[in-house]
Amino acid sequence: MSRQRSGRGDDAAAARFPTELLYRAARLYYLEDATQAEVAAVLGTSRPTVSRLLAEARATGIVHIEVREPNAVPIADLEAQLTATLGLRRAYVTPSARGVPLGTVLAPQVSLALEDAALQPGDALLVSSGSSTYAVAQQPLPALPGVLLAPTVGGVDEPDARYQSNEITRSMAVKVHGVPVLLYAPAIPSPALYDVLLQDSSMQRVTALWRTAKAALVGIGAGPRPRSSLPSFLPKDSSELASAVGDIGARPFDAQGRSISFPGSERMVAMALDDLKRVRHCIGCAVGADKVPAVRAAARAGYINTLVTDSSTASLLIAGSRGDEREVLPA
Repeated sequence: MSRQRSGRGDDAAAARFPTELLYRAARLYYLEDATQAEVAAVLGTSRPTVSRLLAEARATGIVHIEVREPNAVPIADLEAQLTATLGLRRAYVTPSARGVPLGTVLAPQVSLALEDAALQPGDALLVSSGSSTYAVAQQPLPALPGVLLAPTVGGVDEPDARYQSNEITRSMAVKVHGVPVLLYAPAIPSPALYDVLLQDSSMQRVTALWRTAKAALVGIGAGPRPRSSLPSFLPKDSSELASAVGDIGARPFDAQGRSISFPGSERMVAMALDDLKRVRHCIGCAVGADKVPAVRAAARAGYINTLVTDSSTASLLIAGSRGDEREVLPA
């Protein structure tokens, strides 16, 4: 096992063996397919010493090991193709990693997208509820001191943490050293409470940020019927949602990106989908084949202009869009 090093004090340890010896051992083992025992015989040393030589060769950069996904398109190419295919401002693609927690997969690229948004103190970053944003909020994120973070939807009464919009926003604010501006309302209040909330100053502050925010980080949900979890107020089996391919901030939409109404949605405390089009950096997060129709519809409608996803989902989005192009070509 190679030794962990940090700081300049470890440079001396890296020079324990002559570099010529490190190179010779590495060449025999990696390029000439010699076993460690054979390398030991050639160098006149022991097998444990050869193991240490190879570890030092990796640690000092004489050996560089690259692990590539088989038959994978380079990430930079996927990002360029995805940007062009969906008409995005920018796409950020991370290598697919089965079995790795969603937040671990998405957070590094979300961090890059947030840094590229160049948010300044006083700017607003909107945060939707959902599995993706909940997972990202648990991970390290770039510091955004003085930036205001506000939820795009109410949800104080939601039993599932993934739809507790205030808690997601608060957690993310802590990670980025920002300022949470919370929304003390259920997603669909009673008619009487809704009228009161419209006059509430704290709610008005949040809704004002919906109109002026510079950036938003939104999860893109799959269609409601195949999903194992939904916000409690979305009627999964209702006829109104039969055509829904996905949602953003609990606002469902169809394959053309048209917003779908359902019982109670007229008093929903949530940012309208059309308002997302005004956000300069609207960053959508989605991973999985079930999200492909929703991502495509959201991009086409202009609800997102930036996408964070993994390489498998990116490939499906590109291939699916090419299929659409073939369908509309004349015979």
